Amino acid sequence: MTQAQTPTAGASAELTKAALNMPAEPSHDALHQLVMSQLDDDQAQDIVSIPLVGKSSVADHMVIASGRSTRQVAAMAQKLSEKVKQAGFGPVRIEGLPQADWVLIDAGDVVVHLFRPEVRSFYNLERMWSFEGGEAAAS
Repeated sequence: MTQAQTPTAGASAELTKAALNMPAEPSHDALHQLVMSQLDDDQAQDIVSIPLVGKSSVADHMVIASGRSTRQVAAMAQKLSEKVKQAGFGPVRIEGLPQADWVLIDAGDVVVHLFRPEVRSFYNLERMWSFEGGEAAAS
């Protein structure tokens, strides 16, 4: 092998993984984008993303969305958890799936709350997590 073919000690992990045809580590922004895209594909309603960086150590983003029925909320939660795992972000934790009135999906840096509309308006998480001077990024 010539020196040009041998990875140098200063080569980044991504370049080494690329040379070995291994996938690079997924980024936190990629996880957020995946969640937003998947919820949009699943026809979630009133999708809101609240950035939490510098405001909470729980996650980098909180995403809140509604489904039209418990069946849709449950289906969205299951499909989202599968997509997150398939994309290489690891397994997610899901709470509230049996009733599917309010399902919490903890994907690490992104926490997703899926509601039926009546339950969402009762708990009003957007208001609880709104911060003075900050606006939620609607999508």
